[in-house]
Amino acid sequence: MTPAEIHQDAIVIDGLIIAKWNRELFEDMRKGGLTAASCTVSVWEGFQATVNNIADTAKLMRANADLVRPVYTTADIHAAKAEQKTGIILSFQNAHAFEDQIGYVEVFKKLGVGIVQMCYNTQNLVGTGCYERDGGLSGFGREIVAEMNRVGIMCDLSHVGSKTSEEVILESKKPVCYSHCLPSGLKEHPRNKSDEELKFIADHGGFVGVTMFAPFLKKGIDSTIDDYAEAIEYVMNIVGEDAIGIGTDFTQGHDQQFFEWLTHDKGYARRLTRFGKIVNPLGIRTVGEFPNLTETLLKRGMSEPQVRKIMGENWVRVLKDVWGA
Repeated sequence: MTPAEIHQDAIVIDGLIIAKWNRELFEDMRKGGLTAASCTVSVWEGFQATVNNIADTAKLMRANADLVRPVYTTADIHAAKAEQKTGIILSFQNAHAFEDQIGYVEVFKKLGVGIVQMCYNTQNLVGTGCYERDGGLSGFGREIVAEMNRVGIMCDLSHVGSKTSEEVILESKKPVCYSHCLPSGLKEHPRNKSDEELKFIADHGGFVGVTMFAPFLKKGIDSTIDDYAEAIEYVMNIVGEDAIGIGTDFTQGHDQQFFEWLTHDKGYARRLTRFGKIVNPLGIRTVGEFPNLTETLLKRGMSEPQVRKIMGENWVRVLKDVWGA
């Protein structure tokens, strides 16, 4: 099979997209051959605003049912593949929407939310994000982890502080993930994970999705798809070929105002970071260029089974572990 045929035949999953939701994006997902994508519907929003986002997303999916379908189970991912659609997994980048109500965890699960990041960059009721002095997982946070385990929502630790992450990894009875991260071994950054952290999550049955967000890559906005592939290889050498996948962090279609909202605490308070200019690596600037990644990994010497695992098979397996059949 050619690289293009392998990509077309493979299950391809992006573990994190926070792009602007519209038909144009869904068309690009199909062009890129995405079987499924984890799509952010909550960052700084509370319960009500998040429910509103989910309602808007459901309406958008209905209007574009020729291109996308909702995902509640891994069977839905396989169905999306068979139907040549992209399955949409709803996810949060912050547990803020749970507010102080453990019962909201199950409510959101029933609305189709499959992955929730424990904190987004700062402190919340659960624990601490990666831009603050890390106080670890709170008592309430332990209850949230237990409830997420019970209902089948995956714990994501991408923007979470090191101490809180470690305690979630130890607390959770089900696999947890860094859905979108890069190794600090290639570039020091508060959002990147050390070799020790990557090894720790993998040793405890967890999962790592590798991002291509330029500010966290070694060469920044001058990065190419080969620099992204290098980061994938680096992480795979630490966690192994069964605990790794893709989580691009595509922000396609968003304007500067959106990034201002992301980079301030709660969306409006103190500034946490400056991303500067954001340009995706040359060769994978848009979701539609996803086939180039399969080709690049194969060209750099990975075997076809390894590439199939990285591009999506591993995500399916770990999500089945968390969500159940």
